[in-house]
Amino acid sequence: MQKITPFLMFNNQAEEAAKLYTSVFKGSKITSVTRGPNGQAMSVNFELEGQPFFAFNGGPTFKFSEGISLFVSCETQAEVDALWDQLSAGGKHKQCGWLEDRFGVSWQIIPTAMMRLMGDKDPAKAGRVVQAMLGMQKIEIAGLERAYKGS
Repeated sequence: MQKITPFLMFNNQAEEAAKLYTSVFKGSKITSVTRGPNGQAMSVNFELEGQPFFAFNGGPTFKFSEGISLFVSCETQAEVDALWDQLSAGGKHKQCGWLEDRFGVSWQIIPTAMMRLMGDKDPAKAGRVVQAMLGMQKIEIAGLERAYKGS
């Protein structure tokens, strides 16, 4: 067992959420489901790209907040677009690459290019990239690159 595993507390949608998440990320799977007497999932263990997660149906007492989010590094705009569309369906678009899925879980869908451009040693270039990012919901790599070049 992994030393540290993210634990997600859902009202009653743990299995539905795990099915969505494992369908979105390649190389992902549900590893076990524990069911209660009524047949509904109580807990679900799953892996997303090798990272284990534990989901539990705990009732309406616990709510997700943006204080914890799942940060996803993306290599291409196509990957950003696909994850953004699939995870935000039925949820909410936020600023700066953040979204909330239909279960209330916050995700950051971030291209690696953004981190590279924001980390440039030239503060003017990096600052322009930050300003461009602040005006976006879904991150558009081409827009960041234009800001970086000052065009």
